[in-house]
Amino acid sequence: MRVVYQRCGGLDVHKKTVVACVRSPLDASTKRSERSSEVRTFATTTRDLLQLFDWLSESGVSHVAMESTGVYWRPVYSILEEGFELLLVNARHVKNVPGRKTDVKDCEWMAQLLEHGLLRSSFVPPKPIRDLRDLTRYRRVLIRERGHHVNRIAKTLELANIKLGSVATDIMGKSGRAMLAALSAGVDDPDALADLAQGLLKKKRDALAQALTGRMTDHYAFMLRQQLHVVDDYDRHIAEFDARIEECMRPFGEELELMQTCPGIRERAAQDILAEIGADMTRFPSDAALASWAKVCPGNNASAGKRLSGATGKGNNWLRATLNQVAWAASRTRRSYYSALFRRLRSRRGPKRAIVAVEHAILIAIWHMLTKNVVHQDLGADYFDRQNTDRKRRRAVRRLEKLGYKVTLEEAAA
Repeated sequence: MRVVYQRCGGLDVHKKTVVACVRSPLDASTKRSERSSEVRTFATTTRDLLQLFDWLSESGVSHVAMESTGVYWRPVYSILEEGFELLLVNARHVKNVPGRKTDVKDCEWMAQLLEHGLLRSSFVPPKPIRDLRDLTRYRRVLIRERGHHVNRIAKTLELANIKLGSVATDIMGKSGRAMLAALSAGVDDPDALADLAQGLLKKKRDALAQALTGRMTDHYAFMLRQQLHVVDDYDRHIAEFDARIEECMRPFGEELELMQTCPGIRERAAQDILAEIGADMTRFPSDAALASWAKVCPGNNASAGKRLSGATGKGNNWLRATLNQVAWAASRTRRSYYSALFRRLRSRRGPKRAIVAVEHAILIAIWHMLTKNVVHQDLGADYFDRQNTDRKRRRAVRRLEKLGYKVTLEEAAA
């Protein structure tokens, strides 16, 4: 096979060690087709990784491939990215050969695949975007954990037979939070608790008084008090992460504003999406490439003329979760193309497949907005009605004629 990279390396990364193989041509006195392999093992401490960097540089290596093994590849990548062209490959793509399962054989096999150009690199954003990923992902974890503790508060209220959640939509809203604080402090008068209602909840005062009549013992008051302290701590941590993310997002202020012109996308969702795909869309040659990488397009699996599976596949779970929330919000936006698309597909494909199609459409729009530096232009809720108007007219006429009507069409004035 043709050698693409004359001097390249393969790394088998583990928690404590990195096994490296360098492939290079032999001396000029030997046959040109012959190549040599040199294997060394390094620890994953910073000092040893710098020694790995020096050894690869002295060997004249230009390209290095490594597997994406958990988080262990990240410190190796951050040290080597300054001097080499790095390829982060999926282990599933390079481990399908039987009889090659030792650290030495793994790195040798990876180096051989790399020198012939048979490896496909995963998308690794630049360091500023990787730092943003760490922040936005951990913020999502904090928000998720806060939600778990809010559910535990609701469970404590149910155990005390306090039915606040049956009247108030959000028990952690301004009114609900004031009532919970009073309950945890020992206030058991339903009328006094109902008087804490604010805004529209004041209209439900009588229902609140009945719902707040329960058995809030000292035990449940203690539990509620501690759970509220935990939620307050999560709120403080989330606010700190919001401030840090906002500071790191300043260089991408224009991209964030463009993304927020799309229905369903607000500041936090725009930050999460930008942290996952980056601001440089040249990494994705087309909108279809971005959708394929995010796995929000149908799978391509057919054999012998039969379509086997159209599953989307496993992609970036963090991006998919954000796109799912954005798609549901966009599908409920009135007079928008996404709501029309969702309703059109839901009737014959179901809501889950329909929402994936909305995710796909939103991600395609994001690619064009960031590539062309333009705001979102909604196609309108009547987009599908404007397509194939002649066929729609004939179909409507046929349906009326089947019902026994004689139809005469006349165009309305403009």
